[in-house]
Amino acid sequence: MIAMIAAVARNRAIGFRNKLIYWLPNDLKRFRQLTTGHTVVMGRRTFESLPKGALPNRRNCVLTTSVDSLPGCECFRSWDDFAKHCRPDEDVYIIGGASLYQGLMNHADRLCLTEIDDVPQEADTFFPDYSQWREVSREEHEKDERHGYRYAFVDYER
Repeated sequence: MIAMIAAVARNRAIGFRNKLIYWLPNDLKRFRQLTTGHTVVMGRRTFESLPKGALPNRRNCVLTTSVDSLPGCECFRSWDDFAKHCRPDEDVYIIGGASLYQGLMNHADRLCLTEIDDVPQEADTFFPDYSQWREVSREEHEKDERHGYRYAFVDYER
C-alpha cells in the first residue's frame, strides 16, 4: 500500500515557510499511529523541518538529489530508485512536501487526510487536488480546548 498523509485546510493549504500551519494533538497522534512500524517517504526540506530529525520506529526515506546521506535516513535520488529497495508488502506513507505529493499522486492507493475546517491567512504550500478520489471513511471532531478548529479524519481511495 502506498498512502499519502497530510493535514489540509479547506483550500488544501498544508504549510507556510516550511512549517505545518496547524498543530492538532489528535492529528499528530493519528499520524504516529498510522506510520509507526512502516516506511515514511519525504523530501529533503520536509526532513529538515522535523524538530527531532528522523522519526522513531519507522523506516525514514528521503528523496533528494542534493545530499547523499542524512542522519537516521536512507536517501534516494528518485521514486524509482526508492521503489527498487522496497518489499512488495511494504506499507509506505508519503509525508510531504508539496512537490512530492504532486509528483507522486499517481502512485498512491490511499489518502489519509485530516481535513481542517479553516482557510489560513497565510499559506505557501498546498496539497494537490483530490476531488476525483472516493471517500471511504470519515471521523468528525469538534473544536475543543486542545484543538482550535473543527476537523475530520478522512480516508480516500481511487
